[in-house]
Amino acid sequence: MADFSVVDPDDVPKEQFNTCETSVRKLTDSLGATELRVNQVIVDPGEVTTPHTHDGQEEVFVAMTDAQIAIEGDVHEVSEGGVVRVHPDTTRNLLNRTDDETHVWLAFGAPPVGTVDDFGSYVVDEE
Repeated sequence: MADFSVVDPDDVPKEQFNTCETSVRKLTDSLGATELRVNQVIVDPGEVTTPHTHDGQEEVFVAMTDAQIAIEGDVHEVSEGGVVRVHPDTTRNLLNRTDDETHVWLAFGAPPVGTVDDFGSYVVDEE
């Protein structure tokens, strides 16, 4: 028997990250995923997500639009369809330095550490 799910992210309500103003659609539960986390992250012009790592969770980001990601503070331009893998100990954050383009990402994290509500145990450096 096949076990699969199809979800239109637009059918999942937007929420706000608890550490910044950026919107997210938590797709993990809607998909019934148990071995990874899946989120759609919507980064409006001028927004920046919180730089962070994840305890024991590798992440893969898929740019659904042209977008920007900072890795260890260095900003990288990622073309639509581009894929970025980030080691759990590497500091990363999404940002949007444009004036009029919304960036949309799909973020996949495995293994699914923490809970869906805390996005897999964010680790934010206290400076």
